[in-house]
Amino acid sequence: MKKLFSCLAIVLSLLFSFSWLSVANAAKAQAANAQAVTAMVNVNTASAKELQTLPGIGRVTAQRIIDYRTTKGPFPSLEGLLKVKGLGQSTLKKISDRIVL
Repeated sequence: MKKLFSCLAIVLSLLFSFSWLSVANAAKAQAANAQAVTAMVNVNTASAKELQTLPGIGRVTAQRIIDYRTTKGPFPSLEGLLKVKGLGQSTLKKISDRIVL
């Protein structure tokens, strides 16, 4: 009976240890995601993937931003983004604190 309790104690301690590891790994992943979400994006140099981290900017709009700056040159101001088809005032308002020129 004593061996049974010892084995049970070992199994429980291992399960407890693994659950703490899972919590720690989840916290690290969440912190990394939060950092990625709040990173500043330079709309004059960002890749499509980087542009898509901005709220309201999907694959199509990201490509339109790249196409626009390729043909017309860099954006001189935030308001210049309004010339990109599909990017309006509400989207600009959502992303203005996350973009740099």
